Amino acid sequence: MESFEFTNDTPAVDVASLWQDYLKSKSVELRNQLAEFYLPLVRLVAGRLAISLPSHVDRDDLLSSGFFGLLDAIDRYDIERKNKFETYAGIRIRGAMLDYLRAKDWLPVAIRQRIRRYEQAVYDLENRLGRPATDEELAEELSLSLKELQALEGQISVATVIPLDDYLRADSPLTGEPGPSDRMEREELRQTLAAAIERLPEKEKKVVALYYYEELTLKEISLILNLSEARISQLHTKAIFRMRGYLARMKASLV
Repeated sequence: MESFEFTNDTPAVDVASLWQDYLKSKSVELRNQLAEFYLPLVRLVAGRLAISLPSHVDRDDLLSSGFFGLLDAIDRYDIERKNKFETYAGIRIRGAMLDYLRAKDWLPVAIRQRIRRYEQAVYDLENRLGRPATDEELAEELSLSLKELQALEGQISVATVIPLDDYLRADSPLTGEPGPSDRMEREELRQTLAAAIERLPEKEKKVVALYYYEELTLKEISLILNLSEARISQLHTKAIFRMRGYLARMKASLV
């Protein structure tokens, strides 16, 4: 899904030559030159992760882990498969960053419990209503005030780090050429996701579209919708839990 486009002043022909020389020699010096050229890609992926990261996550550590993901991508890249390097590397970089976050065990137990409670409330309420719940309805379901609900959603936004990418990237270049049954399953998944997105309230639908399909950052979305970055993060959180609930209900109905 993601193209991971970025700009760099080095002419493309130089990069192509650099790749050819590196693939022949596998020298550390040439690998480092490639890594330097693609460094903006690491910053791009880190910027896109920011929609869900709490302030205490060290950005420099995140960038460092992404840089090692980039080196791994350069080492493993198979030019014969004709996959675009930026797409392949973007997945490796993102994976390295998420591995770093998991290793830090950055979600406290108390927040994990609040996440489960919130997610269950969204699931139960919207299952009964048959439509997206309003803030007032969700606050009542959780026995919270609207202000307390907003504070809770701010806390649990850390649980939604790129939560749909694993679904949306069903055509990942890492998986090889899909067979007919794989393509059918992927198309069904895309249709289910499209139905889940269509059910979202309008603002949440716009945030999902701008983030996952237009690939904009949190700051860019906030400027387009004329809302604060905190509000965009909150809308993103709401959308994700609504969609998780919808997908869970769809799965349950098929069992």
